[in-house]
Amino acid sequence: MKTNLHRQAGQLFILGSLLLFIPYITLIYIFDYPDILRMPVDHILTSFHDGGTLLILVWWVFSLAGLPLLWAAIFLRKIIGEEYQNVKVATTFMIIGGITQIVGLLRWVFVVPVLSNYYAEHPDTSQETVSILFQVVHQYGGVILGEHLGQLFSIIWTLIVCHHFLKSKTLNPFIGWFGIISSLIYLLGQTELFATVIPTFPVIGWAAPIGSTLWLLWMIALGFTLIRKK
Repeated sequence: MKTNLHRQAGQLFILGSLLLFIPYITLIYIFDYPDILRMPVDHILTSFHDGGTLLILVWWVFSLAGLPLLWAAIFLRKIIGEEYQNVKVATTFMIIGGITQIVGLLRWVFVVPVLSNYYAEHPDTSQETVSILFQVVHQYGGVILGEHLGQLFSIIWTLIVCHHFLKSKTLNPFIGWFGIISSLIYLLGQTELFATVIPTFPVIGWAAPIGSTLWLLWMIALGFTLIRKK
């Protein structure tokens, strides 16, 4: 039973990570993501409107692509053991973080298309109102839910799980240290979020994209390690 759980958890970690990479890279090419998130509102709404149905569908895939990772985290908790309360709490953080990220990303599927269409179809009226509405949705759904809470809770889960790996010596120490280092770099990316409301806040611009990429690579490495573990 344990061997089967190892295999299933490993496969889900790999699948979820790869599924996230595909729409992420696609958005880089067709929507200048993630740089476009901090560009002027008129540029964002115009670019989104020009992207059409394809862009909406890519955002939908991106929103739901990480679902396998939530199941993987639950399976990993069962593998580690229910008696480790800190891991159980960490898994709860991971699930909440995943849900908040999904909710935040889905604004691009069901809210932003409405605003971008109205913005494009009414070039002489109400654009200022639409811009304000977009900024509110963007700041709340994106910065607060998707980027701050979603990423922060996922980082907390990673740090606790990797600390357990290193303490229990159940996996190769490389997996534990890889996860901790990638998470700490990912955490530095939060500086950009504070800069959206505190303009003088020091920003480490490279931390978010590099940290998130390393974090996904860590989960792929964790997946292969679990599959190979006897």
